[in-house]
Amino acid sequence: MADTPYEKQSDNASFVVWSHSSVTPAVRAQSLGQQPVCIWFTGLSGSGKSTLANALEVALQRAGLHTMLLDGDNVRHGLCKDLGMSAVDRHENIRRVAETAKLMVDAGLVVIAAFISPFREDRARARELLEPGQFFEVHLQTSLAVCEARDPKGLYHMARSGKIVDFTGIDSPYEEPVSPEVRLDTAAHDVDALVAQLLSKVFPSRWPS
Repeated sequence: MADTPYEKQSDNASFVVWSHSSVTPAVRAQSLGQQPVCIWFTGLSGSGKSTLANALEVALQRAGLHTMLLDGDNVRHGLCKDLGMSAVDRHENIRRVAETAKLMVDAGLVVIAAFISPFREDRARARELLEPGQFFEVHLQTSLAVCEARDPKGLYHMARSGKIVDFTGIDSPYEEPVSPEVRLDTAAHDVDALVAQLLSKVFPSRWPS
């Protein structure tokens, strides 16, 4: 896409040199005694991303794992507060989140990211930042009709009435994952059952199915 910011580099980019740390990601993971991964929730607004991500983090914490939850609304209060909702800003929003998630995975954490992240290109680039086996794309395939009926924040109503523009699923596209690690339907199963599915998929040795 011609207007995405990924290929832009500052004039000083050629002078930036990577600084290698003696403490590697493997050492950090070993010190925490866990497998660091990024569990990336994607789906329409109202599909249940935040609810399920929160429940998953609670389950992981109870099991003694070290976690961090990155939520789409929360990062726009700080890390991405300067961004709007245009396509370019959405690309940059996910780029920043993906880079943050990578740093946290390198720190040895289990990172849970809950973002609409509507574009396949952005999610693919997030995956590319991590090592094979560290990125789990979780598609909440809850239908637009169900999400719009829930409308927990009233956003669909505002989008339908023209008060919000470029709203995903209404006048801005959502590109469904082609082959995610996990697909979940929050309209068909309760939260506990969905968390159990996730645990068995991401951590089969700890939670065998």
